[in-house]
Amino acid sequence: MLEVIAIDQLFARLAGLDPAAAAEVPAKVGADPFRSLVGVMLSAQSRDEMTARASAKLFAVADTPEAILAVEESRLAALIKDAGLYVVKARNIRRMCVVLLERHGGVVPRTRAELMALPGVGRKSADILLRFVFDEPVVAVDTHVFRVATRSGLAQGRTEAQVAAQLEHRIPERWRRGAHLWLLELGKRFCKPRRPRCERCPIASLCERNGSAAPA
Repeated sequence: MLEVIAIDQLFARLAGLDPAAAAEVPAKVGADPFRSLVGVMLSAQSRDEMTARASAKLFAVADTPEAILAVEESRLAALIKDAGLYVVKARNIRRMCVVLLERHGGVVPRTRAELMALPGVGRKSADILLRFVFDEPVVAVDTHVFRVATRSGLAQGRTEAQVAAQLEHRIPERWRRGAHLWLLELGKRFCKPRRPRCERCPIASLCERNGSAAPA
């Protein structure tokens, strides 16, 4: 894996390209914690536009734990059908609402452990909530971040959760607030799944995939 000094250089380059990412919290999942949590749950294996469509239909009918539980599961599934896996998601959303009311009085918790204890909420979903709703300096690992991290030598692991745990310890604190957005954009623009654009990548000389950086 990359040495500490190489990791610092890597993020210094990315920060130079987009310094605002470390400060801003984009309105990606919305400002309301509960609606944001449901939106993240709907987004699993769903395109952004389909998630937005399903969220709009659901929230037009119910946008609180109590209101969602008042909707029959079959109707709830029909409302979120655009997001895919709607039967499972409807069940998980209802179960999440029950636990949220019983344990937290309907208020979305602000710790990773408590979020992950909610039905249907994994490490990635919890970290997205922490970063984009509660503005915590965590690195949410999605498919793009996972790909960049494992290819470059930032982290090793077979699952997003394993990579997230490593990044939490390996990324210097001063870069953590912007790390998710920098790595996400790098994955979308350069470190593509099948045909990575290494010749134009701003961290190519530090990336282990190119053989340019010596493993730690």
